[in-house]
Amino acid sequence: MTSDPLRVTVFGLGEAGSVIAADLAKAGSEVHAYDPAPVPTPEGVIRHNAPGRAVDGSEMVLAITAAADAEQAMTQALAEIEQGTIYADLSTAPPALKVVLSETAARHDLDSVDVALMGTVPGRGLATPSLASGPGAARYAAAINALGGCVEAIGKRPGDAAARKLLRSIVTKGLTALLVEAMEAAKKRGDTEWLWQHLVEFISDADESLLDRFIAGTFQHVDRRIIEMESAQDLLESLAVASPMTTATVESLQRIRSDGMSIR
Repeated sequence: MTSDPLRVTVFGLGEAGSVIAADLAKAGSEVHAYDPAPVPTPEGVIRHNAPGRAVDGSEMVLAITAAADAEQAMTQALAEIEQGTIYADLSTAPPALKVVLSETAARHDLDSVDVALMGTVPGRGLATPSLASGPGAARYAAAINALGGCVEAIGKRPGDAAARKLLRSIVTKGLTALLVEAMEAAKKRGDTEWLWQHLVEFISDADESLLDRFIAGTFQHVDRRIIEMESAQDLLESLAVASPMTTATVESLQRIRSDGMSIR
């Protein structure tokens, strides 16, 4: 005995949406999609020219859009989405917006899910590690994981998945900005190759003890670290390199010293 394939609608066929939609189709789902932009339609996906037609009969709707488009994506076909349908928002939006989306979904008897993609989608597609929270999180995780996904359901409160992703983003995107700033300075000094190799080794050797030294050491040696980073500011100024991240680091260390703060 075989069951009917899962009918899924994907709103948004951008970089992430197109890959996920294609993977869903390859996994045996009946995939329908809507995107007003002139983007390609993935193989195996049924493209519609209206959102209402795309959601007709679907058991799950995945909105894979920018945060700025998340509300419009949800409201564009609310009247046509069947009650009890899983509505999963995969945008990188603040927790407050995820709550608003969940409340709107509840008023229309939809099982909402806040989904946070925790890695890059190209190369991973449906198997991209993700977190899911909200009323429909468990249902969503079960359905997607059965198709080859990698979803961890973390509870029924919308916004929790988004918050965890953004906490991580503070580190990953902040680190990226620091790396760009340092590499720009290294280029001006002719130290690009050395700094790159040093950072590769440094990051490759990172473990929990390094993280502990970063955090605990900051509070223990804050005065020394302020002096060191002020010297780094002077270096960047002498090289005519903009230093917003280094400046922010100095200000953060000064705040830690003045407030006597601790996070553990």
